[in-house]
Order: sequence, then C-alpha cells, then structure tokens
Amino acid sequence: MSKVIIPKGYKTKLGLYDTQTAIGLLKRTFEERLCLALNLKRVSAPLFVDPDTGLNDDLSGVERPVRFDLKETGKDAVVVHSLAKWKRMALAAYEFSAGEGLYTDMNAIRRDEEMDNLHSVYTDQWDWEKIITRETRNVDYLKKVVQGIVGAICDTLDFLKCRYPQIDVELQRTVSFVTSQELEDMYPNMTSKEKENAYLKEHKTAFIMQIGRALKSGKPHDSRAPDYDDWSLNGDILFWDDVLGCAMEISSMGIRVDEVALDKQLSLANADERRTLPFHKALLLGQLPLTMGGGIGQSRLSMLLLGKAHIGEVQVSLWDDETKRICEENGIVLL
Repeated sequence: MSKVIIPKGYKTKLGLYDTQTAIGLLKRTFEERLCLALNLKRVSAPLFVDPDTGLNDDLSGVERPVRFDLKETGKDAVVVHSLAKWKRMALAAYEFSAGEGLYTDMNAIRRDEEMDNLHSVYTDQWDWEKIITRETRNVDYLKKVVQGIVGAICDTLDFLKCRYPQIDVELQRTVSFVTSQELEDMYPNMTSKEKENAYLKEHKTAFIMQIGRALKSGKPHDSRAPDYDDWSLNGDILFWDDVLGCAMEISSMGIRVDEVALDKQLSLANADERRTLPFHKALLLGQLPLTMGGGIGQSRLSMLLLGKAHIGEVQVSLWDDETKRICEENGIVLL
C-alpha cells in the first residue's frame, strides 16, 4: 500500500495542459544547461541488458529486476534499474576524451519500490557520465560539478518562472556540503531521512557526501552498490521542498570506482563473485576510463520546479486504489 501526504491547502499552480507544456519546456531547458555545465553529448541507451554482463545496477542488492525471455536468442534479458555501469562502457566505446561526457534518457521499472508522493515503480532520469583524470579524481572537482548541476537547475527554474509567473518555488543556489558522518554526529538519534529533513530545513540545498560505507554507528547513511560509486567520493544532491515540507533528493552521483576502490569495496560488500563478470574484470584490469556520473530524476525535478505535491502529477504510472481515491478527493490529478 502506497503512502500519500496531502499538504494542507495544496492547490496546483498549473492546470493539466499547462503542466504538460511546462514539463516539455523544463526538460529541454535543463538538458541545454546541463550539457553546457558539464560538456555532455546525448547518446541512445538500452532499456534492457543481458544479466550475465554485470551491467545492470544492483541498487542496494535486494531489488528484483524485471526479467523476460527473448524468443529469438533463447536467453533472458533484464530491464535496467539504472545505467551506472553501462555508461562507463559506452564512454570507452565512443572514444570520448578526458573532460567530455554523455547523457541519456533512462527509463526503468523498479517493481520493489515503495510508492509515495516521491516514489513510483516507474523511474525516469537523465543519466550522465564523463571522463576525468587522476588529477581531477578528488573531492574538490566533485564539489565543482555538483555546483554546476545545481546552477543548471536554478537557471531552469528562473526560465520557467518567466514563462509561468504563477510558479512561486524558491531554490537556494549556494550548496552546503556535509559528509554522512558529520550528519550522524549532528543528529545521532535520528533516522537517515530525519537527518536529511533536519539539515535541509536549515540549509535548503545540500550535497550529502560519502554514502555507502559504514559510519561510526556501524550502519551506512544509505545503501550503495559497491561497483560504481567510490564511497569516499560520492553523494546525493537534495533541495528543501516547501510544498511537501521535506528534503527532496534530486540526484545520486559521484566519482566512480577505480581498480583500487572496486577491489576494496567488493571485499567489504562480500561481493567477490562479481570479479569474474565482464564489466568488473575490465575495470580491475584498468581497461576502462576513469569517470564520474550520476542520475538526475526527471519526474522529481519536474515536481520540485513546478511545485507539485505528488509524482503522479508529472508522470504516468500505476497506483493502488486508495492512492487514486485520496488524490481524487483532494483535487490531485494523477496522469
């Protein structure tokens, strides 16, 4: 059963058709700003991959991918959870150079996702990846890229507000950088989501760094697969959402594992069996470029910038009867 929160006095600023037009404008504008900020080129991407390649994102390791058989090949395929690993292989195949990168539209089905105002079983992201060097594989460069993404988001909001003056969303351009351990030290008795809400309520825009490794409490701030982000050089971009009164994660991103970090994290995660998969083997042998990348939620960003209360207002998905009833009674139109 999904969970729905109805903000007190909520009323959408844009009607059904204006919302659709605004989403299209938002996506085109943000893509242009993102490409300029990070030097990216658009490429095509798969909806499903061969499960034996090791290219699918395992997320926290317990989610079940959608699997189906292909009549012509006699083999199975799995719908991607994200393109975190595929993008790195693509950069090598396209022969991109250091400082250049790619982005693509990623569509996924996450059938085990809990559904609420911010979560759907349908996931749509801008997945991006760019090649870096040993010299830029550091936290200072990570922060620079984060600030570039936040700037592109804020520029997009400014553009939308010129077209739709009724949008009253306000975002903070200045990013507050904090590690997950610092967050735990500040709020030792809170859950991870409570920590994020407490911090974002004060700072409005933040990048929570170093997610995946165990903290002093013995638990990580959040789960991360061991084979794409370097847990010491990654993080989440979050904004304070005034409509829902909570922190909203817009992007999970980071500098990717090199051969040393991958070796260490596979051991820590008890995932040594992955070492023989084609992607992991090539990475451990140093045959793939050093990269950084992430995913930026398209529906999440549309929610945030258009001041929407439910993700179903900006994307088409499936919802349980109770969610549909509650939204209909409160004037929330689910697409």
